[in-house]
Amino acid sequence: MNEKPKPKHEQVKEMIMSWIAAGRYKPNEQLPTEHELAELSGTSRQTVRQALGTLVQEGRLYRKQGSGTYISAMLERRTAELPTVGVLTTYISDYIFPQIVRGAESVLREQGCRMMLSSTDNDKAKERDQLLMLQAGSLQGLIIEPTKSAQGNPNLDCYLALDYMKIPYLMINERYAELNCPCVKVDDELGGYLAAKHLIELGHERIAGFFKTDDLQGTQRLKGFLRAHHEFGIALRPEHVVHYVTETKGTQPFERALAMLSQAEERPSAIVCYNDELAVGLLEAVRRLELRVPEDVSMIGFDDSFLATATEVKLTSVSHPKAELGKKAAELLIAMMEGTSPSLNRDILFAPELVVRHSTKPYEKNGDKFVRTNI
Repeated sequence: MNEKPKPKHEQVKEMIMSWIAAGRYKPNEQLPTEHELAELSGTSRQTVRQALGTLVQEGRLYRKQGSGTYISAMLERRTAELPTVGVLTTYISDYIFPQIVRGAESVLREQGCRMMLSSTDNDKAKERDQLLMLQAGSLQGLIIEPTKSAQGNPNLDCYLALDYMKIPYLMINERYAELNCPCVKVDDELGGYLAAKHLIELGHERIAGFFKTDDLQGTQRLKGFLRAHHEFGIALRPEHVVHYVTETKGTQPFERALAMLSQAEERPSAIVCYNDELAVGLLEAVRRLELRVPEDVSMIGFDDSFLATATEVKLTSVSHPKAELGKKAAELLIAMMEGTSPSLNRDILFAPELVVRHSTKPYEKNGDKFVRTNI
């Protein structure tokens, strides 16, 4: 789906913010005139005036009567008292993100830093807007969760601007492939492997996998899921591997699960889910068909979030260190800001563990249990 172009005044505003972020204009320095900005941006003076008015309202610019428009020193004054670290995540208010943020905040607070929190809503255009906004705020460092990391990085210029401005940054959960910044993440491939291996050892041979593949976490979890099947000689049915993206996560997995589970003779005996949020959604598909977890279908989630124990069936899930990951990211960023980090181009990898609860059981057929004992 093609995104609509931004209004012209928004494009002019973004252009000016990128200049500020790159240090082209310093606090209290005068911008070009409206006429000059109109020529530079290829827009009308009215469009430029609208963009400047918005930036003045936001406190990024100020006007002098009869003189012109200037870069505000407000942000510089505001951050001079306390070092500011930006934290940019895909989401803020749901699922595992609050725990990651709280972990980072606890370390930053102890180190005397102020945290500026933003989110992209997993939208690359919003990622660009937020990066420009954060860069214009005189930051000392940035913790970033990339947006749809498996779909490329159209905002490379923003990251190059961070390098040019010598603002240290690192990424959590994954990193864009072309960047050399540190990354603090879970070994997602191992997590997908552990989930599939657990079910295979319980005797399951028709295992379905549902993975969100517009981020690299999902592709790595899928890779581990496939590796377990290959290692143990279990043939995967192509129709039992479902990959989807953010825009279809609310419909496609549920519809595919209903279709699979409706085939009594051929339905999968177990399901591995991209995360606990999806697992909870697929539990409803199981209920709708009057099936039961784990009696009819075993199910495994990922992240070991609060959702894993919030339903009537306590989910087996792969652990995610959440708060610990946030803390480690903040500790590493502080070291980068102080110039004491021994190696900047490295991954810090957390090994996940399988947390076994009540949503998985040995595979049974005609009353007999099939459990692999030679693995």
